[in-house]
Amino acid sequence: MSTEASRRSFLKKTAFASAGLLSGPLLLPSSARGAAGHTPPSERIVLVCIGMGKMMSGHLNGLLGNDQVHIAALCDVETTRLAKCKTRVEATYSERYGKTYRGCQTTGDFRELLDRDDIDAVFLATPTNWHAAISIAAMRAGKDVYCEKPLALTVREANAVVDAQNRYRRVFQTGSQQRSDYKFRLACELVRNGLIGRIKSVHVNVGGPPAPCYLPAEPTPKTLDWDMWVGPAPMRPYHHLLCPLDDYKTWPRWRYYRNYGGGGMTDWGAHHFDIAQWALGMDGSGPIRIEPPNGKDIKRLTYTYANGTIMTHGGAREGAGVDFIGTDGWIGVNRGYLKTEPKDLVRVQWGPADIRLYESRNHVGNWLDCVRTRRRPICPAEVGCSSITVCLLGNIAYWLERPLEWDPEKKRFVNDPAADRLLFRCMRTPWIV
Repeated sequence: MSTEASRRSFLKKTAFASAGLLSGPLLLPSSARGAAGHTPPSERIVLVCIGMGKMMSGHLNGLLGNDQVHIAALCDVETTRLAKCKTRVEATYSERYGKTYRGCQTTGDFRELLDRDDIDAVFLATPTNWHAAISIAAMRAGKDVYCEKPLALTVREANAVVDAQNRYRRVFQTGSQQRSDYKFRLACELVRNGLIGRIKSVHVNVGGPPAPCYLPAEPTPKTLDWDMWVGPAPMRPYHHLLCPLDDYKTWPRWRYYRNYGGGGMTDWGAHHFDIAQWALGMDGSGPIRIEPPNGKDIKRLTYTYANGTIMTHGGAREGAGVDFIGTDGWIGVNRGYLKTEPKDLVRVQWGPADIRLYESRNHVGNWLDCVRTRRRPICPAEVGCSSITVCLLGNIAYWLERPLEWDPEKKRFVNDPAADRLLFRCMRTPWIV
């Protein structure tokens, strides 16, 4: 099929997007027709949002303010917050589209939405234990996907997402949005172009590994489908810290328990270790040795790359999330923070032969642009996979309390079946990847 034919097919599908945008051409307000600077309905990307927790609540603001997209459906396993999000969506679209707007579908089972032919893409912000299963199901159903970081709960799940992205030729964006931040991109370009010399070490400040979950049982709220919330993880009783129903006042703590998240190592590691990988040119690869602290000569979790570069968990200077130490200077970077030595590196003037990295100024916007153009986004599944693998290898070293040898090409440990068993988990029936 030609490019133009593919485009016509795409626009034909989105022209009949849900939520009643096209109940009759004579009734459409100017905003729905695309007048006065508005995107016409035939060109809007029709979305379903899955996981209406605290993270998605923030994303809704941007999505509802973007008339290039249309949110046709919402999914969550808790009915109260699902209803509140539905109210937000419908209030916005009723004002924008008038009487022609027919409403937003809601459900507690994402599978109902993937069967809809009018849905173009999925925006996913569930706990990590669900990321791989939903992402793969969505891509199999022909949907493009934006998946919040971290990409997956295990190394095998992360690689399964990459395989699905490539097999179904979907546009997939991992939500490691620091790649769309100017300061982080500049820091990585300075490193890539050798402006602080050869990199001797990298230091990444994030939290530690997750713990087993021994929280006591509490009564399950009547508004919550707890079985669906647990999903692929082993069943355990409800506790409010895992799924707080406090109207987004607190961040849920599921991320700190092993069956649902990877602790601070994957929560912030999916940001800061991701930047370290980008600067080192290690997307698609990774370290070859991981050593946990031993109370003697190894003070911090230490990664060694094949070129001799050392990276530690911790040790970055105050204010920095990532520190790069070179033979001719250093760079520290974090959100709203970029310091260098020499200090004038931040005023670098690039030449035509210099290495420049993929530029994105808006992470969600980059994904939406790529959904339209079918280009590669800044953080596709293979990038998210490489970065989360670094985080998860660190967790495994912490758990086993011994050095590990890793083969980045084979994506397995070297002659270490015990460590290999921690690269995956058994999923609760009927969930698979």
